[in-house]
Amino acid sequence: MGRFDQVRANLRRAYELRLEKARLDREAAANVEAEAPVVAPPPPDLDAGHPSTMSRDDAEIPRGLRLTAAWSWRLLVLVAALAVLLWLVGRLRTVLIPLSIALLLSALLAPMMGFLRRRVRLPPSLAAFLVLITGLAAVAGVLTLVITEFVDGFPALADKASDGVNQIQGWLTTGPLHLNGSQLDATFAAATNWLNDNRGSLTDSAVSTATATIEFFALLLLVLFVTFFFMRDGHRIWLFLTGVLPTPARDPIRRAGEAAWHTLVAYVRATVLVAFIDALGIGLLLVIIDVDFWFPLATMVFLAAFVPIIGATVSGAVAVLVALVDEGPLSALVVLIGVIAVQQLEGHVLQPLIMGRAVSVHPLAVIVAISTGVVLAGIIGALVAVPLVAVLNTGIRHLVQHRHEPPPDSVIISAD
Repeated sequence: MGRFDQVRANLRRAYELRLEKARLDREAAANVEAEAPVVAPPPPDLDAGHPSTMSRDDAEIPRGLRLTAAWSWRLLVLVAALAVLLWLVGRLRTVLIPLSIALLLSALLAPMMGFLRRRVRLPPSLAAFLVLITGLAAVAGVLTLVITEFVDGFPALADKASDGVNQIQGWLTTGPLHLNGSQLDATFAAATNWLNDNRGSLTDSAVSTATATIEFFALLLLVLFVTFFFMRDGHRIWLFLTGVLPTPARDPIRRAGEAAWHTLVAYVRATVLVAFIDALGIGLLLVIIDVDFWFPLATMVFLAAFVPIIGATVSGAVAVLVALVDEGPLSALVVLIGVIAVQQLEGHVLQPLIMGRAVSVHPLAVIVAISTGVVLAGIIGALVAVPLVAVLNTGIRHLVQHRHEPPPDSVIISAD
């Protein structure tokens, strides 16, 4: 075979190979088209401006009405959940009240507990026991002094109160009302008849009071028991309770709880200091005017200061009435001026200076909290309502300020 024939054979083989490759490419493309899934066209955009529209019927409803309906059912769910929560609190108040009081006592005794643990290096159980015994001894000593002075001075106060009643009776007779003796006698006779008719109810009330006394001592034992374990194992109890939460929420809730606990400690410490200053000021004023029962009245002012706004008003009114009965109208007026001055000092100087912004609660929230606490649990509810609001305020603020959210423009890439 000549050289020309070899070149022609090579060209033919190259041409045939090119044709075969083109045929294989066409077959591969046809197979890919046959195996590719049929993609349905996207549904028409019903309302591109409002992504909450889920159907064509929703698109016909005005946007304002859709938003109102969405907010309405969510608010109904929140109201129902709040109603259930209040119902549970009412049913479990026998347990929740001791827990709340124990929590307040633990916050009050926390500085002493910390001193014994860090400085003296006592074991937790011994430190909690010593703190609890010291607190009980202080309370027992104050109550003993109050009861002793009250028992010693009550006969003289009763005589002065009787004289005051006689003076009021004389004023009603000779004053602008000009009531005669028969009208006053009829009034006192009606009061006597009411007492005779309701003697059985009063006896039942005495029995109820005895039952309440037994419940009080049982409540006291429970409070002491819970306070001891709160002081000894409070941090471990909190870690256990937050351990059942989902992992992403565990650490934020723990940090919020710790911030709320610091707020509660600061609130109780500041309230004790403010109450002591109020009791000291009003007590000194009563001593200067020479009013009997100055120590019981000062103690009442101290205890009533734990119920903001309302407690100071009630204790001040009682101090003014005792001064009126004991020393006369002029002394009562001086005590009234002193009580108003102390309350103004407390509201505008002591509370902002001592409590600060960390535990500040709006006065409207204070009034609503106290009213709710009185409805749910009486006086004890009013006592624990404001600290509870302060704790919730701090915890919620901490969660809101430290929450971690992805940026709005972030793109999540799937591993698939």
